[in-house]
Amino acid sequence: MPEISRFYGMVVAMLFNDHEPPHFHVRYGSYMALGTLEVLRGDLPRRALALVREWARLHADELQEDWRRARASQPLNAIDPLQ
Repeated sequence: MPEISRFYGMVVAMLFNDHEPPHFHVRYGSYMALGTLEVLRGDLPRRALALVREWARLHADELQEDWRRARASQPLNAIDPLQ
């Protein structure tokens, strides 16, 4: 699973040719979730979820571009971490 960002112990990744709707995967310790601004499946601690949502809002255009690239089986771009 190609990693696109990493911050505060969370790893954000996207799969090539993954199912709709557009989304990313987040691993944080033993937690795993997938979603966009809302969790589609899995769970994260409340604070981790808030950080991921903030990051996703800041990088919405880049996430959309990486989704387009993933669907076309093109290399994904790294996205700056939340600071």
